[in-house]
Amino acid sequence: MPHDVVIVGGGHNGLTAAAYLARAGLDVLVLERSDHLGGAAVSAEAFAGVDARLSRYSYLVSLLPRRIVDDLGLDLTLVRRRFSSYTPDPTQPGRGLLVDHEAGPEASVAAFDRVGAAIDADAWNAFYTDTARLAETLFPTLTEPLPTRDEARTLVGDRRIWDDLIERPLGETIDARFSSDLVRGVVATDGLIGTFTSLHDASLDANRCFLYHVIGGGTGDWDVPVGGMGAVSGELARAAREAGADLRTSAEVVALGEDGTVRWVEAGGERMSRATHVLANVAPVVLERLLAAGAGTPDAPVSREASAPGHPSAREPIAARDQPTRPDVAVASLGRLRRPEGAQVKVNLLLTRLPRLRDREVAPEQAFAGTFHINELATQLETAYDAASAGELPDPLPCEIYCHTLSDRSILGPELAASTAQTLTVFGLHVPDRLVDRYGNDELRDLLRDAVLASLDSVLDEPIADVIATDASGEPCIEVKTTRDLEEALAMPGGNIFHGPLSWPWAEAGMPLTTAAERWGVATRHPRILLCGSGAVRGGAVSGVGGHNAAMAVLERSTAG
Repeated sequence: MPHDVVIVGGGHNGLTAAAYLARAGLDVLVLERSDHLGGAAVSAEAFAGVDARLSRYSYLVSLLPRRIVDDLGLDLTLVRRRFSSYTPDPTQPGRGLLVDHEAGPEASVAAFDRVGAAIDADAWNAFYTDTARLAETLFPTLTEPLPTRDEARTLVGDRRIWDDLIERPLGETIDARFSSDLVRGVVATDGLIGTFTSLHDASLDANRCFLYHVIGGGTGDWDVPVGGMGAVSGELARAAREAGADLRTSAEVVALGEDGTVRWVEAGGERMSRATHVLANVAPVVLERLLAAGAGTPDAPVSREASAPGHPSAREPIAARDQPTRPDVAVASLGRLRRPEGAQVKVNLLLTRLPRLRDREVAPEQAFAGTFHINELATQLETAYDAASAGELPDPLPCEIYCHTLSDRSILGPELAASTAQTLTVFGLHVPDRLVDRYGNDELRDLLRDAVLASLDSVLDEPIADVIATDASGEPCIEVKTTRDLEEALAMPGGNIFHGPLSWPWAEAGMPLTTAAERWGVATRHPRILLCGSGAVRGGAVSGVGGHNAAMAVLERSTAG
């Protein structure tokens, strides 16, 4: 049966595209291999017999544009966090930096002075005034056709800001503007979430990651979705269904053809459709494999070693956006893609209560209400990167922690919600997928669990194990997801949460912008096939931007005839 659009993958971007296109009157089919929709933006009961629906993978919202929420009539509540972050100083046990959005100037200076960084208080305000300029000028462009680099630079206006945050390695800028190792680390982590790189690397991978982390919503704020991430994907699925999209789960696509042919397995049998447009809400390397299968081409193994920084082919582009001097190189050019590499561990915990801190001047309810940074001095981050590059597990492990239930207790069942129970989400940095090959996935998972607990214990006044709840079988409520676990569960090659290297949110010189798909940053070398997920230009994170832009490209092309 033919369709106007077949969307491969029912993650949040695929659902976004489906809702827009179905509302425009197109016949839309979404095929999702899992038994549920939402991809990484889901809520799930992670612990047997425990009535708590955690944001199992992605967990905060920043990059979802208000335009998408309004266009699709999404009923979402996002909670703004009062406390931005808390960072214990490992060189001064019992002291830490608490960044409070509601603190006045004197209180803010006092907070920095407490960790010997009073000189950085004004620098902090000046730096984030600069990032606010990036946010207010660049974020609105994410849901418009791609600006050129020159146009983006003109929008920002201030050449100093552009040079500091776009042209120079992030580490150089941070070192020049801040004196404290602790403050430098707090700023730097936004450039390392899910990105395995040195802050001083000339590739500017950290800069691209940092940019997406500070421009969300035009403010850079990261908000808590009431009901968990499942509320986001649930609303998108509702909007798509109500618009008439056909959403199917347990339907695994096995091959794609350049002519729009889609083959998938559902209910034990293989099915086929031919679509005017195919939207790929999968990683580009997965799209390549599906195209190879559709062409009858053997699926050559993708080298993990070739994806490692320092390998001779490590910077070979996976898309036209990665090599502006080669506009003929297409986003999904068969045989050119390298397997991406993720570099993080995700740990979910349920606690009977928040643990006591060594820092007696900061309440746990304050410290855990924002992003809790542990062992993330700038020097510790670089040491961890060096260790992981050498094939070793960082010790101590840099970690970022967030407590959903301090902002929203609706994810807990009635009994738990009435108790002192709290959830913790831990995101460990600099754990590249290559470590799975060295240690084995099961052994690495155990090592990472111990490393995360040890990192937590280093700043607590009691062992974290003493406050971890138990499930129906009496087992501790702790769930560890390695990069390989993410790959298996979410089809994210290498566990890369961005589906591959992040792009700048503009067109580089030489990039073709002649077709609708090229102008919206969703093109592949095949006119019928568009990217609509995190692998698109301006993809990455829970934003819906990839889905929105693919839908706009389809509608623009359809209108043009």
